[in-house]
Amino acid sequence: MPTLILVRHGRSTANTAAVLAGWTPGVALDERGAAQAAALPGRLAGLPLVAAVTSPLQRCRETLRPLMDARPDLPLHTDERIGECHYGDWTGRKLAELADEPLWSTVQRHPSAATFPGPEGESVRAMQARAVDAVWDWNARIEAEHSADAVYLMCSHGDVIKSLVADAIGLHLDLFQRISVEPCSVTAIRYTPLRPFLLRLGDTGEFGALAPPDGGVTAGGEGDATVGGAAGAP
Repeated sequence: MPTLILVRHGRSTANTAAVLAGWTPGVALDERGAAQAAALPGRLAGLPLVAAVTSPLQRCRETLRPLMDARPDLPLHTDERIGECHYGDWTGRKLAELADEPLWSTVQRHPSAATFPGPEGESVRAMQARAVDAVWDWNARIEAEHSADAVYLMCSHGDVIKSLVADAIGLHLDLFQRISVEPCSVTAIRYTPLRPFLLRLGDTGEFGALAPPDGGVTAGGEGDATVGGAAGAP
């Protein structure tokens, strides 16, 4: 079965503003995110990619643009199932405000029970289920059209990638907040008929994000995960 390269989009204007973007239209890469995207073709230069699949959101499409320019023959597909979680009424709000909501604790400690508020809100379980379904569908398609040894890429979002990693390593969804993937990080999973293998996790090629932050770990308490994904090194 194929090897999947998961790329989180580069740092966005919402990341630097500490806003939960969700499906808000027009959220673009910031200056650092654009530089991260420009470096992506070089980082992936040794990989014989056969296809790329992207979330429909602008920040993912912008992240892949330099790669597609460097590889004009690489097929590019869009799949809404690997789009960002639908955060409902939380969309567009500051993370510092959301940390005071009662639901924040559930998202941190028991995410499998969390459903985001409002008519457009999605459960974390539903987000994971649609993303996992998308990966298995694409695994089958890539293997049928290319080979079992093929390598392909998906560009998606922090919480989606974390949920896919949790599924691949048999980690309960309630523990997926222990996983961190920085902007424009690369995660690699090799799928086999028996089990997936996690080959890389959140590889950015730099270590600045490991330095202690100036203003606390997240918008919530110490040890809380950043909903939607951290902003990475300054």
